[in-house]
Amino acid sequence: MRYAIAFLLACSALAIAWLGTYTDVDMLLAHQVFDPTGSFPMRTAWIAETFGHLYMKYLLTVLAVAAIGLAVYDWWRPRAGWTRPFRLHVRVLALSAALVPLVISMLKKISYSHCPWDLADFGGAEKYVRLFESALPGVSAGHCMPAGHASSALWLIALTVFWLPKRPRVAALVFCATLGISLVLAWLQQLRGAHFLTHTLWSVWIACALVSLIYWAVMRAERLRPRHAGLDV
Repeated sequence: MRYAIAFLLACSALAIAWLGTYTDVDMLLAHQVFDPTGSFPMRTAWIAETFGHLYMKYLLTVLAVAAIGLAVYDWWRPRAGWTRPFRLHVRVLALSAALVPLVISMLKKISYSHCPWDLADFGGAEKYVRLFESALPGVSAGHCMPAGHASSALWLIALTVFWLPKRPRVAALVFCATLGISLVLAWLQQLRGAHFLTHTLWSVWIACALVSLIYWAVMRAERLRPRHAGLDV
């Protein structure tokens, strides 16, 4: 399973890189939601700006803090009613809630890619820069890729681990459901002109890679952990 996931991640990374480098899908989709009169009509729409960008982000941030807090509290005062696998899964979830948004935010800070609404094609002043054109002279940094807002929900895919390895079908359904929530929020941002499709796809890829690495690391640490009598923490 581990090698299969690694293979899928490698293939999907190449596919996303090809999509952003050799196709115009980003610009084509952005033009589809751009009003030729000079704006993205959904930029200030309530469902996209207030509900999707504010309310949902606040809710997901509260859930992430709760997951982290629960794991920290259990580490400080282990709950006797928790099984060892459940405890480990809570820790995977908490680490994902912390690291997925953090890593994506850090990558945004070194990104040259601009948001659609900043580009000259859509009323802004900046040049469209593809992923591997980031070193071109005279191009200012846009700090818009990968999609940051999507990361507020993408850590939820770590809920999948609660059904691994014994119930893979349920785990797959949970993965699809949580990924679907993330993609809906990301699509609302694309409708606003805040991100391109590949910005979202890279965020999804990074989240999947991070959650996989966290899960493997936690499980490996568990296998190497010496067994002691008493409460298993």
